[in-house]
Amino acid sequence: MAHPSQLGFQDAASPIMEELLHFHDHALMAVFLISTLVLYIITTMMTTKLTNTNAMDAQEIEMVWTIMPAIILIVIALPSLRILYLMDEISDPHLTVKAIGHQWYWSYEFTNYEDLVFDSYMLPTQNLTPGQFRLLEVDNRMVVPMQSPVRMLISAEDVLHSWAVPSMGVKTDAIPGRLNQTTFIASRPGVFYGQCSEICGANHSFMPIVVEAAPLNHFQKWSSSMLES
Repeated sequence: MAHPSQLGFQDAASPIMEELLHFHDHALMAVFLISTLVLYIITTMMTTKLTNTNAMDAQEIEMVWTIMPAIILIVIALPSLRILYLMDEISDPHLTVKAIGHQWYWSYEFTNYEDLVFDSYMLPTQNLTPGQFRLLEVDNRMVVPMQSPVRMLISAEDVLHSWAVPSMGVKTDAIPGRLNQTTFIASRPGVFYGQCSEICGANHSFMPIVVEAAPLNHFQKWSSSMLES
């Protein structure tokens, strides 16, 4: 859960998000080194006359500042392509959940069960209990088993939406007439919050997403109670 004045990302709750955090730090170091070099060159140009004739026509310098950017791009691109492949790879999911965006709420369908379908609305402020977050809590959470691959099938019924849970490293557009898919594995138990990150209308900011990762026995009890109700 994000907190006020937070400068970094939320703590990772899935292996993919951990990889994204590592890649962010990796790319940020490259940006930091480039910025430091450029600042040094600008400072040098402003404080010296640069009248050395060897520096005015040096093929070696031109080779360095041509090859170095290419090497830096390769160093950044290879980890990025690896993570992109990991995010697109979906193999043997233990659970499949279909999320459909509406104006302005989400509906969930657990396709492994016959009748496990429910809507998820934001709780009004006056209905919140102590410890719940305003504009983020819902009446029906999406409960998933932890340490199990979960496949999300995401679509929309009316306009563009986007199913996004930052701590899971998931953000997939919900497009009417199109079925997008993504996957995640909750590496620890907890309650993880997200919001529709597409400008889908007047109440765009009032359709939160709440994913509760729980042990398998808790998930089985929850699914049984939802089917009975």
